[in-house]
Amino acid sequence: MANTAQARKRARQSVARNMHNTSLRSMLRTSIKRVRAAVAAGDKALAAEVLRKTTSVIDSVADKKIIHKNKAARQKSRLSAAVKALSLA
Repeated sequence: MANTAQARKRARQSVARNMHNTSLRSMLRTSIKRVRAAVAAGDKALAAEVLRKTTSVIDSVADKKIIHKNKAARQKSRLSAAVKALSLA
């Protein structure tokens, strides 16, 4: 248990920050699932639109350092390739 006022405050901040970061991470995962679902359904127009929104979410989460920038780049690349492959098929 935190013994000093500073440690108690840091513990409170930690809880609040954890909840906020968890929320952002969940939003990220949900948006990625939406792109994958659109690709699986074969809907090229919907997939492209959802990819555009998801790219914004991924960049936002990476800027806040919730995920690493390289992971963000990898996810955007893989989702973009999946949507492109859909338009070729």
